[in-house]
This record gives sequence, structure tokens and C-alpha cells, in this order.
Amino acid sequence: MSVVHQLSPGWLLDHLSFINKINYHLHQQHKPCCSKNEPTFVHFDSLQMDSVSSFGTSATFIASDSTTKPDNDAGGNCEMFVQKYVFRPELFDVTKPYITPAIHKECQQRNEKEDLMNDVKKENFISTIGKIRGLILDGSSQLIQEGLKSGFLHPLLEKQDKCSEPMTLPLDTCNLAELCEMAKHLPSLNEVELQTLQLMEDDMVTEQDLFSRVVENNSSFTKMITLMGQKYLLPPQSSFLLSDISCMHPLLNCRQTYDVIVIDPPWQNKSVKRSNRYSYLSPLQIKQIPIPKLAAPNCLVITWVTNRQKHLRFVKEELYPSWSVEIVAEWHWVKITNSGEFVFPLDSPHKKPYEGLILGRVREEITLPLRNADVKMLPIPDHKLIVSVPCTLHSHKPPLAEVLKDYIKPDGKCLELFARNLQPGWTSWGNEVLKFQHVDYFIALDSRS
Repeated sequence: MSVVHQLSPGWLLDHLSFINKINYHLHQQHKPCCSKNEPTFVHFDSLQMDSVSSFGTSATFIASDSTTKPDNDAGGNCEMFVQKYVFRPELFDVTKPYITPAIHKECQQRNEKEDLMNDVKKENFISTIGKIRGLILDGSSQLIQEGLKSGFLHPLLEKQDKCSEPMTLPLDTCNLAELCEMAKHLPSLNEVELQTLQLMEDDMVTEQDLFSRVVENNSSFTKMITLMGQKYLLPPQSSFLLSDISCMHPLLNCRQTYDVIVIDPPWQNKSVKRSNRYSYLSPLQIKQIPIPKLAAPNCLVITWVTNRQKHLRFVKEELYPSWSVEIVAEWHWVKITNSGEFVFPLDSPHKKPYEGLILGRVREEITLPLRNADVKMLPIPDHKLIVSVPCTLHSHKPPLAEVLKDYIKPDGKCLELFARNLQPGWTSWGNEVLKFQHVDYFIALDSRS
């Protein structure tokens, strides 16, 4: 369970536990084995990032799975083994706040004048921030104290208060966003071919398939794919579409509607502009996301929002009304260290230790009181907190599946937009949808026959 404690203010989550409870078991075969049925990887190494013409239709990858069987006719003797993977725990090793009091004071002085000039609704802003501050301070304190009592959180020992050596993480050698851009120059598949692709035994998948079809792993075990020499783990019962916002039609062509849609838009802000870490979308582009075509009746729509007031106002006053979504609640994700401190000072004008989630329901044009009368869903409470130690990887949001289970029907279809990782039972879309599935973010624990 990713929910460590549930109290009236909200939930204390263990993000790492959620990832590792996924069945990341890769079934493989020892060599030598029957060459006829042995899975092999044909990498995309020939595809050069600086040349669109290098995207050929012949390059393939093969999904490795556990269903491969020995070829008795060839006399082979294939020995099966299971490789288990877990997410790197050091990626959740947040022992100290990101900003010390001295740095906080410097940032406060530097940003004070700018904040006064830019905030045209200063009085309302201060009032809103004051209410949120009290909510977060009181609510998170209860959850943190419970976490300290249970031992999930632990006071920082003096011997732990030291800088650890930086770990080696995979470089962005396979720039997924850039690949999506290049894929636009591939020949278009016929409309009849734009169907969901279900990975089967030794499935041959072209890059044309990968960028133009929703890929599904409907098995009960993990599969591994290789793209541009980089390996990615696909959890069981997951599906994804790797594309940017201009190529969402394969998702729409599936004619599937969803009961839950989680959206993590790449909001425009100054740090994004400075870093060029990822592209951002304008408010107009975000409004053009086809939520009305993807949402089932009474769909729960959840949008992650930064702490900029103009983004919050945009979601509440423009975005949700344009999608016929009625706001039902506003939650906050509070980021803490392993010892229960806020990762940023609560009063910092530079960065806050929390982010917002705006929850809404798609309004139905015609009320059908008898429809799904046997399905009992609790009303969504307002001002709930999700408290967790954040992943050190940029924008790796905590899972919402377990905290939402009481507010959606048991067999509900779930979709995440602008995703950077996959979840069992969810469809994920984005131009970096496989980013945090890179095998280097995982540790291979053991191999057992």
C-alpha cells in the first residue's frame, strides 16, 4: 500500500512503495537457448537524432516476455529465470530541505519587489495564501507526527547530515520528445491500421507502430522494449501512446472514454524558460486538449497546478468551464523530507513546499438518476492533503490511484495526460511517457530459476 496513514486532513503516502509493489518481474531465458524462439532486441541504433531520413520503416524492436517456450524440435533446453527490478531507493533519499534559511532570506529579498509589481490582486492573494498556509501547517503536522510515531519518517541523525555522492543517472541519450517530433515525418498509417497494438510473444514492433498506435501490455508480467539503444520496463496491465499534443489522434481513434483523467500540463514559468528542460504549452494550447472526447459521463478530471495565481485562476475560470467541468475540490500535495521537514520554507516567496490539484466532474447535459444506481461513490471532500517525500527526479508526481479509489467506480478507466511513467490499469500519454521507465532508474535485485 502506498497509503501509510490516512487521517482527517488527508494521506501520508509512500511513493517508493507504490512503485515497488508493481510486479516488475521480467521473465527471461538463459543462453544458450533455442534460437528459433529466443527473444532478441533489434535496437534503433541506426536512427540518428540529427537526421529525419534515418527513421526507416525496417527498424524494429521485440518485446521480451515470459511466454517464450523451448523449441523441442530443435533439441534446445531453455532454462527460465526471473529478473526482479525495484526502483532506486536513493531517488527518494531527501534528508534535508532544498533551501536553507539563509538562502530563503536572500531569495525573499530578491523577489519581494517583483512579487509586489506582478501581483495585481495582492489583497486576495495574501488572504488565499494565508488560508492555505494554515491548512497545510495544521494538516501536514498531524500526518507527519503519525509518520514519526510509526517509524515511516525518522528524525535526521547527525551522522546522516552529510552530502552523499551524486549517483549516476541515465543521460537523455534517447530524447523522447525529440523522437516524437521526428516521428511526424514518418509515413502515415492507414486509418484501419490505427488500432491498439497489444504486445504478444516475440512481438515485432516498428517505430512507425510505436509513434502512431496505443501500445498495450495486457499480460500479468513486465515486458522490456529497447528504443535507440535505451531499455524501458513496461509494467503489467499498462498501455501508452508516445506522441506530442499534435498527434493525439491514435488515442482518440480507440474510441475509449475514461472515468478518471489526470493532467500534468507543462506550465509556462520563468525557470522553465531559463532551463530549457522541457517545452511548455500556452493556455490556449492547454484548452485545446480534447477532454470532452476522452471523458466519460461524470468523469473525474484532476489537474496539477503550480502555485502561480494566474495558473490557478486560468484552470478555475477558463479551462474547466471550456471543458464543461465543474470544480468539486482543491487539494494540495505537500513535499517533505525523510525526517518530516518541508522541502522549502512554508513562507518562501521563491518556491513553496506544495503544489495544487484542482478536481472537477464533467457535467452531464441530462441527469440520469437511475444510471449506475448500484455504484456507490463518496462525495469528494475539499481541502485534502497528500503528504509525501518527493522523488528527486524532476516532476515525478506521487500516485493518485489509492487516494482516489473511494471516489471512482471500481472498474473505472483511468488516463494520465503528459505522463512520464506508466501505471498498471492506466493508459498514459505524453512525449516523455517512458521517461521514468528507463531501466537505469531501477535495480536488478536477483535472478531465480
